[in-house]
Amino acid sequence: MTLQCWVKHISRYMHKAERYMHAKKLKYSNQFNQSNHKNQRFRQMAKTLFEKIWEKHVVKEIPEGPSVLYIDRHFIHEVTSPQAFKGLSNRGQKVFRPKQVIATADHNVPTMDQHLPIKEELSRIQVQTLRDNCDAFGIELYGLGHPYQGIVHVIGPELGITQPGQTIVCGDSHTSTHGAFGNIAFGIGTSEVEMVLATQCLMQSKPKLMRINVDGQLKNGVVSKDIVLYIISLLTASGATGYAVEFAGSAIRALSMEARMTICNMSIEMGARCGMIAPDETTFAYIHGREFAPKGEEWNKKLAYWKTLFSDTDAKFDKEINIKAEDIEPMITYGTNPGMGIGVSGHVPALSEVEESEKPSFEKSLHYMDLQPGENIKGKKIDYVFIGSCTNSRIEDLRMVAEFVKGKHKADGVVAWIVPGSKQVEAQAKLEGIDKVLETAGFQLRQPGCSACLGMNEDKIPAGKYCISTSNRNFEGRQGPNARTMLASPLTAALAAITGQVGDVREFLN
Repeated sequence: MTLQCWVKHISRYMHKAERYMHAKKLKYSNQFNQSNHKNQRFRQMAKTLFEKIWEKHVVKEIPEGPSVLYIDRHFIHEVTSPQAFKGLSNRGQKVFRPKQVIATADHNVPTMDQHLPIKEELSRIQVQTLRDNCDAFGIELYGLGHPYQGIVHVIGPELGITQPGQTIVCGDSHTSTHGAFGNIAFGIGTSEVEMVLATQCLMQSKPKLMRINVDGQLKNGVVSKDIVLYIISLLTASGATGYAVEFAGSAIRALSMEARMTICNMSIEMGARCGMIAPDETTFAYIHGREFAPKGEEWNKKLAYWKTLFSDTDAKFDKEINIKAEDIEPMITYGTNPGMGIGVSGHVPALSEVEESEKPSFEKSLHYMDLQPGENIKGKKIDYVFIGSCTNSRIEDLRMVAEFVKGKHKADGVVAWIVPGSKQVEAQAKLEGIDKVLETAGFQLRQPGCSACLGMNEDKIPAGKYCISTSNRNFEGRQGPNARTMLASPLTAALAAITGQVGDVREFLN
């Protein structure tokens, strides 16, 4: 069936969707106000967090096919939206719910001299096209120069737009970030971007369900990026394919919201459709008072619903994995996918440790990275450090780095870029004096954008150079043609900038 036919098909269900969603809200509201949220009917069937949100948003189930899923929030940026808008224009169609679409420029923006015209022609055209499309279709744009501009998966949470219990999509794979708030959030393709713009719905098949429990106490120097890199190294880059993953356990509950976003951000790197964490008091405190968060009585109503968003005790998952937090050490990748990770005290696997079927791709990866089987990763010389991206560019990440490098100076020959995730993060860093600490240590604090995460803008790592990056992907050429990327936490990256090599941050912490 063509996209146009699907759009017509979905559109027939929109008014039904509105009535359905309204009825659901009334039903839940009545249930919440009875017997301290312990209504017998509500307890009849144990459900996972995913199931509770999914079922609330299904408009129609197609026999032997996908479901029509209502979408609460749709984030767009300059890279995956132009073709979608063109499709709407060709059919003379409007955006169905422009108030539920949030736009920003992030992938192709320069991170220096943002007040000047963009030098790269393709980047300049894409950013201008986004501006033109938002004007034409009545969508709010947080473009260059706007105080809310930033990486799409940073500004949603910090503005209070991202809230528990939502369905959230974006033409970007790391939309899973928003799952940290107890959402079903996932990336979509350009044709799907057009479908959501036209109908506020999407055709989706329900994934299998996985829960990963991380319990115990993290060691000093081990942070959320290490947790998720450790998990991916265990499951491999395809180990969660076809699953929606819920992260749970005492170690996860102890994390801040910004740390939880890092975990969910990289759930896609093990093949998951989305990642999510049940909201709790940490979540509610983070959202409260933000620009677009509910206010007054609306806050109380939303909070009552949010407090029901957890997996019931007897809820069933298709797969469950248990991990001890004490087993995790500072992590780093050595290969060309995020699953090729090891502890910094470890070594690149020897050929004898690799399955026969995996040896060709393993050897190809090591050839690209110019590493040898069995080689120790600790002490490896590096050239660049990039701290930023939708994974690790929030104010907590910058605070972590500033605290570690204060009173120190980067190694000679190392280029260290710190790229805040938004104008608000940048402003907060300057308010707290973080910018001065970083500059004194020889780090360059740049302006907000995706930057060297993906080499799509002016910030690229030169060919053959090693970069320790806090971003989410280490694919061949990801940060620039023939650039060599090692993924790590902000702490491990900061240490590498100071020493000029891969090291164990635990040896430098009190």
